[in-house]
Amino acid sequence: MFIPKLITTLRTYNKNQFIRDLTAGIIVGIVALPLAIAFGIASGVSPEKGIITAVIGGFIISALGGSKVSIGGPTGAFIVIVFGIIQSHGINGLMIASILAGLILIAMGLMKLGTLIKFIPLPLISGFTSGIALIIFTTQIKDFLGLKINNLPPDFLGKLPEYLKNFPSLNYDALIVSLVTLLVIILFPFINKKIPGIFAALVIGTLFSNFLGMNVETIGSKFGSIQNYFPAPSFPEITYSEIYNLIGPAFTIAILAAIESLLCAVVADGIIGGRHRSNMELIANGAANVASPLFGGIPVTGAIARTVTNIRSGGNTPVAGIIHSFMLLLIMFFFGNYAGMIPMAVLASILIVVSFNMFEWREFKAQLKMPKSDILVFLSTFILTILFDLTIAIEIGMIMSAFLFMNRMASVANIGMISREFDETLEQDDTGVNSIQNKEIPKGVIIYEINGPFFFGAASKFKEILRSVHSKYNILILRLRNVPAIDATGIATIEDIYDECRKNNSVLILSGMHAQPLFASEKSGLIKKIGDDNVRGNVDDALNRAREILGLPPGEVTAEKETSVEK
Repeated sequence: MFIPKLITTLRTYNKNQFIRDLTAGIIVGIVALPLAIAFGIASGVSPEKGIITAVIGGFIISALGGSKVSIGGPTGAFIVIVFGIIQSHGINGLMIASILAGLILIAMGLMKLGTLIKFIPLPLISGFTSGIALIIFTTQIKDFLGLKINNLPPDFLGKLPEYLKNFPSLNYDALIVSLVTLLVIILFPFINKKIPGIFAALVIGTLFSNFLGMNVETIGSKFGSIQNYFPAPSFPEITYSEIYNLIGPAFTIAILAAIESLLCAVVADGIIGGRHRSNMELIANGAANVASPLFGGIPVTGAIARTVTNIRSGGNTPVAGIIHSFMLLLIMFFFGNYAGMIPMAVLASILIVVSFNMFEWREFKAQLKMPKSDILVFLSTFILTILFDLTIAIEIGMIMSAFLFMNRMASVANIGMISREFDETLEQDDTGVNSIQNKEIPKGVIIYEINGPFFFGAASKFKEILRSVHSKYNILILRLRNVPAIDATGIATIEDIYDECRKNNSVLILSGMHAQPLFASEKSGLIKKIGDDNVRGNVDDALNRAREILGLPPGEVTAEKETSVEK
């Protein structure tokens, strides 16, 4: 479980695989370059730090990860949270948050929590992903149009009036470069499928702008020259107050990284027919997020688009991801100076395409056709991500999902009272000792059947139904054959029923308990309180126990028919 896929694949590695991995690694490295620079700038750091992130993330996630083909690096999902942390806590705060997130991811992997990510509901993931996509789009309008805005408001609603206010400063040269870049990204795959469209757009857009002398802002004019060396590691200044303030954002980064990396691995498995090791993938992502900020990088995770490019280019082992990392390092060393010539309008166009692909409008439309509770979670997460903060959106989205799920489970659990007029259609699948059909319910005995998990959501429902029974009874039989699980509130509810029975001089009998409810009830002391004689394996035994208490002979007829009445 904790063996990296690299070690597994190297056992049977050969020359042909290396050639395919080498080709794929070079291609993915070329694709990753503009994305790394764009994600770095959009996140609020210098462009070379985006490249450093891709180098470190790509190497560690491929070397230690649990997927054969996943490619690690910065992704669009982190732009919003990283930019917000830098605005509030500075670069030092980002380093601390990233390291904490990395440690959380490592802990999640060591505790084998990789499979728990599947319990995060799709409406929540779709909600914040669509919200992030819309935010990325709005942040790139300034550079796409070349607007002269010195201080762009960080919040979504603040940007829109600022754009309208400064629209007269539109730079037509920047707009032309942006449109040319967009057209190349869209049309180039129809011309040549071997060269990635994003890389072609980066080169063509840059050459178009420089050869025609376009008056546009470039990476060099905005950030200065890009360093062509790898920095030495540096450690952040850590204080208790900063950890306290950043633990929330750190959890958000960790959850985002976990979701993105495991979704990426699942997508890759579906293409190559493989099977990833989820816990090892979390550990690798954790290690990458601890290492990346030490060299000035930003958070990293598995990147779906680059992973798919890797697979389509022939990559079949983690070696391709490692080669992609070295490819980026070589580009940084020997061609970093040329990156300063890239127009900001070109990067804005690339990020607008990224945001469009992230938004997935088909998925957006599909979510609006889901059950009302899922729509509520989806729209709430989407709106909160846009208007407030990604951390708040995920927290509230998870809480809403949990409460709605509990409400749904409580509504699924039904409680029925079996009385003296039997409806055969409700018991037609039962046979033998578990069947109520043709059985005699003595006078003064009532039977309740609980179907579904008996947890705190259904406990109050049961109490209300029981209170509605006004008839006097000597014995209450709780039929639990369809209760797969019970929690503390369910046990406490049965204890309350037992106490109520004692006050009314009546007896409580439990029938047909499964392993988990029986074990939990024994451990809590409930079985001892009720008495072993009053815990029966099936309804037949429970009825005979009732007759024994009433002093009736087994099987004596005291009622003509039975009824199952569902409440």
